[in-house]
Amino acid sequence: MTAPAANGPVYAGFWIRVLASLIDSILIAIVAAPLMHLIYGPAFFAADAPLIMGPAHVLFVYVLPAIAIVLFWIYRKATPGKMMIGARVVDARTGGHPTTRQFVIRYLGYFLSSFVFGLGLIWVGFDRHKQGWHDKLADTVVVRRQADQMPTLNNQPGDTHVDQKERCQA
Repeated sequence: MTAPAANGPVYAGFWIRVLASLIDSILIAIVAAPLMHLIYGPAFFAADAPLIMGPAHVLFVYVLPAIAIVLFWIYRKATPGKMMIGARVVDARTGGHPTTRQFVIRYLGYFLSSFVFGLGLIWVGFDRHKQGWHDKLADTVVVRRQADQMPTLNNQPGDTHVDQKERCQA
């Protein structure tokens, strides 16, 4: 995690994003693996299995997870893994909610980021704003909540610490 610059954003760094990605991958596997076993049997998991077993493989392992990820970004600004680590995807220029177009470009950018030995993903560890190539292409950044924005037990759902102070002073 990168320290904020005078009330600036806290960018999510490389390793915390790896953790979020690992969580997301495990969740996808928990759903997809039993379906693949049900459809293709144990041959799906064999070392000599073809790269693509058939249409159900493409649908359940590639297409539906891609749609789910983009929908999570659109409606929650984060996948379950990013939510668990307190991170979200925001527009790099405004800090607001990115457009659907930005999210689609970001997802497709993962492929470009991965092609050259994963350099576009590793780039997060060296970039000043912790952006991978997919973030740069989509003009997004991944930020984490700051301590003063974390909800407390007395907050109403969706409140921040600042909202609670304002309500108490009113």
